[in-house]
Amino acid sequence: MIRVLIADDQALLRGSFRVLVDSAPDLQVVGEAGNGAEAAELAEKERPDVVLMDVRMPELDGIEATRRICASAATEGVHVLMLTTFDLDAYVYSALRAGASGFLLKDTPPAELLTAIRVVAAGEGLLAPSITRRLIAEFARLPESGQRVAPSLDTITTREREVLSLIARGLSNDEIAGTLHLGLATVKTHIGRLLHKLAARDRAQLVIAAYESGLVRAAL
Repeated sequence: MIRVLIADDQALLRGSFRVLVDSAPDLQVVGEAGNGAEAAELAEKERPDVVLMDVRMPELDGIEATRRICASAATEGVHVLMLTTFDLDAYVYSALRAGASGFLLKDTPPAELLTAIRVVAAGEGLLAPSITRRLIAEFARLPESGQRVAPSLDTITTREREVLSLIARGLSNDEIAGTLHLGLATVKTHIGRLLHKLAARDRAQLVIAAYESGLVRAAL
């Protein structure tokens, strides 16, 4: 059973998400939060697998709440799936930097939202189709106050660099296996090693590392 926490300042939306999530046999809502501070507190208390996190909330916004959740050892296994009404929201890259594992629009079809929860719970990164890889790349090129030092790729092998580059370009494990003529199990092994070596929480964090290190450049 995948345990889900819903964080949104609109009670009606929280109720709608609860009904949808609880309708799936493998998903269960374990709590609701009306602002980011409540979300961070409930995440530590309930230890959900996934937090559906609204970006814009009072008291503490979703970005800062995500940062607190992802930085705390008490919520190390909690994954955050950000939700917004704006597909070109300037918060996209900030959310990923904060540790979010995915980013979707609130008008995402119900079945796709449920699938997204399962994907994020499994440790995969996920972005809404309309939030393109080019958009992420453009955000990666923008300077940001307090930006962290670009990760070093000195510890990864040539093959791991190839895998990381393809991850950053949006390829699935199956597509990476086909492109590099590798078995699927081998690809998963490489990804596991990349997560460890680059101290990344999930696939979304590997994408950030690829751009910040300069391995992948934004398309012109």
